[in-house]
Amino acid sequence: MENNNNNNSHDQYGRKVMKDVSLQELRERLVEFSRVRGWDQYHSPRNLLLALVGEVGELSEIFQWKGEVARGLPNWTSDDKEHLEEELSDVLLYLVQLADVCGLDLGQAALTKIVKNAQKYPVTKPT
Repeated sequence: MENNNNNNSHDQYGRKVMKDVSLQELRERLVEFSRVRGWDQYHSPRNLLLALVGEVGELSEIFQWKGEVARGLPNWTSDDKEHLEEELSDVLLYLVQLADVCGLDLGQAALTKIVKNAQKYPVTKPT
């Protein structure tokens, strides 16, 4: 896999190389972003949830009339993919903020949920 500082680098299969960003890093950046703008007073759990729901709506609009979409979005333009990245990012950032103002460890909660799902939906072998 190629690994350079170019944000548009791709691996040998044409997949975009992703930078590993922690939820903690996102949380810290969001706290600072809000703090310096004086937005903390508006970031109640309710307000963040409503903002998150609005962003999920915007994300849904992207797919609304497309029918089934192939993995990797091979028929999408770079502008369409960039728009999708922006809306997905909005959803993620509001989710991270919501977990933070609620005092929850989102990463640990997600790992715990994966374990619970594995117990609820065990692997079954075909007979």
